[in-house]
Order: sequence, then C-alpha cells, then structure tokens
Amino acid sequence: MVTAKQSNTAPAVADRHGEGAGEITRERLIDLLNEDLAREFQAVIGYVVYSQVIKGAQYMAIATELEKHAAEELKHALTIARQIDYLGGVPTVRPAPVRVSEASEELLLFDLEAENETIRNYRERVRQCEALGEFGMAQHIREFLVDEQDHQIDLATALGKNVVDVADPRERA
Repeated sequence: MVTAKQSNTAPAVADRHGEGAGEITRERLIDLLNEDLAREFQAVIGYVVYSQVIKGAQYMAIATELEKHAAEELKHALTIARQIDYLGGVPTVRPAPVRVSEASEELLLFDLEAENETIRNYRERVRQCEALGEFGMAQHIREFLVDEQDHQIDLATALGKNVVDVADPRERA
C-alpha cells in the first residue's frame, strides 16, 4: 500500500539503449524482475543439461564448473522470487527458452551470450532499484553480478575467447 510518504514511482531511468524508460515503478520493476527470474530458470536448466551433454576432453573442466553455475543460478532465482513477492508481485513459473545443440562449443557460446545479456540487465536493474530507493535489493543484484561475471570469465576462457565489454557507455566515469 502506498502512503503519502511513499512513492510508487521514481525518477526516470534510461534503459541500456540510452532511451528513457520513463518513470520506474514498483509494477514495472516486478515485470523486469520476472523477466530476470525467467532467465535464471533458463540458466539453471541450461547449465544442468549442458554440464551433462558436452563432449570432449577439452570441456571436462568446464562441465564441472557448469554444475556449480547451476547451483548459483538457483540461488539467484530464489532471491529474485523473494524480492518479487516483497514488491507485491507473483513470481513467474516459466523459464525463458533454453537453446540446444549437439555441438559442445555452441552450447558454451549460448551460455556466454546469456551471461553477457544477464550482466547488462542486472547493471540496469541496480540503477532501477536505487531509483526506487530499494538499496537492499540493489545490493543483492550487485552480488549476482559477481557470480555472473565469474561465469562469463569461465565460459570465455573455456572457449579461448576474451571477455567482451558489456558495459553501457553511461556507466563510465
């Protein structure tokens, strides 16, 4: 319930494309967190399956890491669901679609692309939470970012790639 001292909206927060996202509201944040939750469910499913089906001696170390990533993504999902409930929303039960392939390298590329997107989204989510005065929620998401960046590094290393810079130009000093 919104009281006279509380506001259901916060100042405008530009999205990662540099466009104004308008006033961020609790309702809009619930929708965005549900999108994040669907991607966390996707990540759990993907990591569980990929860790078991990737083939090749060069991928055995990353297969073990993917199992650990699945557990970390599940913790993120639980926290996001709790935050959605706290905001008065209902957590989604539907994962985002999981991409599949018979090629091990392609599976790892799918994961890396998903981690890059998640990092971009969580950086934006931190700004949105802070605009609403939800500093505790923003801190949870900052902690997710540490895990997501570690996942990004693990996947890029396994693929023999450099970690790409996913920072929004507005994030630079």
